[in-house]
Parts: sequence; structure tokens; C-alpha cells
Amino acid sequence: MSMEPRPSEIRALQLSVDSTESDEERYASLLIVLPLALAGFIIAAACWTLFAVVGVTLRSNFQLSELQFGLLLAMPMAVSALLAVPAGLCASMWGARKVMLCCLAGLAFSMALVFFADSFGGYILAAGGLGLAGGFYSAGLQFVAIHCRPQRLGLVLGVFGAGITGAGFNYYLVPLLQQAYSWQGVPLAYVIVLLLILALFLMLTEPDDQTAFLVSNAGAWRKCCAPGVWPLCGYFSVIAGSFFALALWLPDYLSARSGLPVSLGAHQALWFILPGALAQIAGGALADRLGSSRVVIWALLLALAALFVLSYPPMTLSIEGVGRFYHLEILLPRVWEGGVMIMLGVALGAAIGALQRMIILESRDATAVMAGFLLLGAFAVAFVLPIVFAAINAWLNVRSAVFMLLFVMLVACTLLFARHTRRRERRELFF
Repeated sequence: MSMEPRPSEIRALQLSVDSTESDEERYASLLIVLPLALAGFIIAAACWTLFAVVGVTLRSNFQLSELQFGLLLAMPMAVSALLAVPAGLCASMWGARKVMLCCLAGLAFSMALVFFADSFGGYILAAGGLGLAGGFYSAGLQFVAIHCRPQRLGLVLGVFGAGITGAGFNYYLVPLLQQAYSWQGVPLAYVIVLLLILALFLMLTEPDDQTAFLVSNAGAWRKCCAPGVWPLCGYFSVIAGSFFALALWLPDYLSARSGLPVSLGAHQALWFILPGALAQIAGGALADRLGSSRVVIWALLLALAALFVLSYPPMTLSIEGVGRFYHLEILLPRVWEGGVMIMLGVALGAAIGALQRMIILESRDATAVMAGFLLLGAFAVAFVLPIVFAAINAWLNVRSAVFMLLFVMLVACTLLFARHTRRRERRELFF
């Protein structure tokens, strides 16, 4: 007697096959989605530091005060921090692709404002519009996450996060464009690139699947409010915020330490920024293979070793001998100091990549929202730390005391993270 399958079983099997084919198509599209998202984030990150280079010309043209110049520099990052969480919520409700397209269009419009502005108020408005880069990051993290398998999540997020290198490219590209044309040629070139990426997004990516977002958005806030997520967000804020704060502070430190112009100090600081940004890829890939917790702890220990070495200022020891004094000068050679800086950047970048993977896995249904909170926390720490750095230098008159402060902060972060990991392992073991 033959047993024919029931119609309900046939429909279930067909749905399963269709779902498998849909997943395969979605994962295959990662080869297109990831390069586009990376290119978009590189140019978006470059918007954060545009006025750090172009603003020098504007400062002399408009006779800006210190407060006005500082406000011009801070506006893109401040608005990015404010827009990160709302952009994540919009990406969860309406789709990450739509939010990314809106952010790219807004960035292009803001760059056009930079080109046509003729007053300080106009430049402030344009600088605020460049804060849409934060919204692009929040939506972009979800956009690439939904196109990759969990086994490769750390690598994919690390590649996307490496787009922060765009913030350092301005120090090289913008002066070249200024010399070739004028400073007005810089925003015009950015507008062309942004519109090109926007057109590629429209042509090569598929519209968002609304049903997927309606299903996942129901439990988004429950994922965000999970008890183990917020401590991880705090650790990420401290580590990533320390990295961003050092990236902002190192040009002045290196120029004052070596007696170089600030522009050359900025070029030397790229040896910290670029390896650190690229190390996110290695950190995420190692986390996929070895586990996030292990990579984060080893990376933090490497960072602590580098900070310990950098914390010691140049000093001279006087030793009383028989009939004479011996003077022992302790000074880290400049080449060695550069190597330790690279090691510090790589360690922090690897920790950021591994920890980012850990957080997104904990809140996979609320990726864009969590990305917004991560960016908000990191920028808050990066905003506070330079002020603290300046206060420490004014109080102690020892420039390397900044590294001492970061050493203490990361020691506390490492111990708390290790305790959090141990408690989590015990909880999983017994339950």
C-alpha cells in the first residue's frame, strides 16, 4: 500500500526548499553587498574628519575663534552620536538598505552645502549634515549581518568596521586635492564619489524584505534589554572610545614630542590608526575560529603591555658611585616607540572586532539598534577623554601620563570582562 504525502507536508517541504534557496541567494549576494557597504562606510568615515583638514583654511578665511573652530570639528561626530540609535530603529522597522540610501543622499547634499556655503552658519549646518555617517554605520552593520552566516559574522563585521580607515585618508588626500585645484574641489570630489556609490547601491542591491523586518522587530527591544548585553556595550565603549580618543590626540602628542609640525604628526598618527582599523578584520576572523572572549582578553593583555611601555616618560637616573655620579638616561628610541604604537593600535582594533561580533551575536534581531548604542557609547567616551587628557597634561606636565590613565582604564575593563565571561560560562554549564 503506497503512502502518498499529504498536501500540508508538500507545502511545508516546498517552503523549506524555497527558504533554503532564498538563504543561499542572500549569502551569495554578500560578494556584492560587502564591498559596496565598505566603500560607503569609508567615504562616510572620511566625512567625520573633513573639517580637521579643510577647517584650517576656513579658520583663516573667516577669522574663527577657538570655540567656533572646535564646534566646527565636533559637529559631525556629535550629530553622528545623536542619530545612531534613531537610524538603527528606522533600519529595524523599514530596512537597512533604505536608511543607507537616505544617509548617502544626505551626505551628498551636505557636501554640496560645503561647496556652496559662504558663512560660518552655513558650514555649521553642513557639518551637522555630515553626521549622517553615524546613521550609515548603524544601518550598514545590520545590512551586512543579514547577508552572512553566523560562522563568518566576525570576519564580515570586521571588514565593514575597517572602513573607519576613511577617517585617516583625509590627511593625505585632502591636501593633494587642495594643491591640485583649491579647497572647494574637495567637497565636489566627495559629492561625485557619494553619488556613484548611491547609484551602485540602487542598481546592484535588492530592495529590503519587509516581512523579515516585521518579524524580527517584534523582539528587538527584548534582545537589547538582555542582561548580558549592556555590560558588553560598556566594555566596547571604553575600548573603542579609547582608540578614537588616541586617534584624535596623537597628532598633537607626536608633534610636540618630536618638535614636528602638526601635519607631520598627523601622518605619523596614521601608523596607529590604519593598523588598528585593519586589525578589526583579524580580530573578527580569530573570534569566528577561537571564540570572542578569548580573543578579547588576549588583545587587551597585548594592549596593556604596550601602554605599560608607553607610560614611562624619558627620565635620567643619577647613581652615586665611588667618588663620582653616574647618570643613566632612560629613553625609548623613536623607532621602538613607533613599533609599540602599532602594537597598541593592532591590539585595540582586534579587541573591537572580536567584541563587536560577541555583541551582535547576543542581539542578532536588533543589530542596527545595538550598533547605534555602540557608536553612541564610543563617541561619548571619545568626547570626554581628550578633555581629561588635556587636564592631566596641565596638572602633571607629563605627556605620557595619558597612557597611564588608559592603562588603568583597560586593566579595570579586562578584569571586569574576564569576570563577566567566567560567570557566563558557569551559567551555560549549569543551565
